[in-house]
Amino acid sequence: MDAAALIADRMGLIDSSGIRKVFDLAKSLENPINLSIGQPDFDVPEPVKARAIQAIKSGLNKYTVTQGIQELRDEVLRSEKEATGVRHDAVLITSGVAGATMLAFMALVNPGDRVAIPDPYFVMYKHLCRLMGGVPIYVDTYPDFRLTVQRLEEAGAGGAKLLVANSPCNPTGVVLTEDELRRVADWAERNGVFVVNDEIYRAFCYDGEFASIASMTDDVLLLNGFSKTSAMTGWRLGYAIGPERIIEEMKKLQQFSFVCAPSIAQYGALAAVGVSPDDHVRAYKAKRDLVYEGLRGKFELEKPLGAFYAFVRAPEGDGDAFCRKAVEHNLLIIPGSVFSERNSHFRLSFAAEDSVIRAGIEVLCSLA
Repeated sequence: MDAAALIADRMGLIDSSGIRKVFDLAKSLENPINLSIGQPDFDVPEPVKARAIQAIKSGLNKYTVTQGIQELRDEVLRSEKEATGVRHDAVLITSGVAGATMLAFMALVNPGDRVAIPDPYFVMYKHLCRLMGGVPIYVDTYPDFRLTVQRLEEAGAGGAKLLVANSPCNPTGVVLTEDELRRVADWAERNGVFVVNDEIYRAFCYDGEFASIASMTDDVLLLNGFSKTSAMTGWRLGYAIGPERIIEEMKKLQQFSFVCAPSIAQYGALAAVGVSPDDHVRAYKAKRDLVYEGLRGKFELEKPLGAFYAFVRAPEGDGDAFCRKAVEHNLLIIPGSVFSERNSHFRLSFAAEDSVIRAGIEVLCSLA
């Protein structure tokens, strides 16, 4: 039997992640200058490791309840109420924010539903929307990458069922202000648009205070996790907080898909909630400054205010061609077309050793 004939039609609606393709390419290069990877270059905090090891040795290795252990849900809710002022009390522990996003799209998006996605965007949003039969409505935010009501209106987003928000943003590093978020929240309420709000990079804000749209409206699902602040990328642990009815539907889906988030990671995260990332945030602010000061004389870029990425306009406006040229010089960066309907930029990650960042800047400036 022809295996290709067995593949479901929906698989034609998505493509392999361009980021993963770069990761695969990295394996073929000898000691590449790698500014492509979106994960912290520091290790999991020792108290988190110790708590997880203790759980393993204590025999806490079995399934947990689908929604996650009560202790962690209580700690997550307490922490989020304090940090964001989220109005809801229903919590679901998930297999990463990626798992939470998939469950949210499965629970909320019908075929034909319109989903407003600010462009540039994290790669998953577009593909999950299409996989569920939804229709992406791209909200062009170039050149400064700010999400405004005017841009939402110009994109026709008022007819959308969902708006996906991400601040601090991957790939642009933009952090929306309290005023900007309040205007978006008011617009969403007026238009009956529900907000799916991804705050996985919340701790990484370098200039000014962080604000959360989750404190401004009831019509929001808040997503966050432990991958970035605690470097637990491989532990696959996130969570969703939102209206009880939506959380219950997501829990039902998790029961028949992921079953539960990894048990050992949940117990380890009980320690992670209390570990401050401030030292790492200060270090990453210095890395941000290193990148920005090193590139701004040669490239057009907005100064990243959060996360750990810079979204840089490629010379001659061809990000794909520029990234291919960078690979020829042993430098790995991600084409902007992975994150956007445009092909004018590239993304680099400054979650790397300072020496690697400096080597990458030197190559980029030579290519410019």
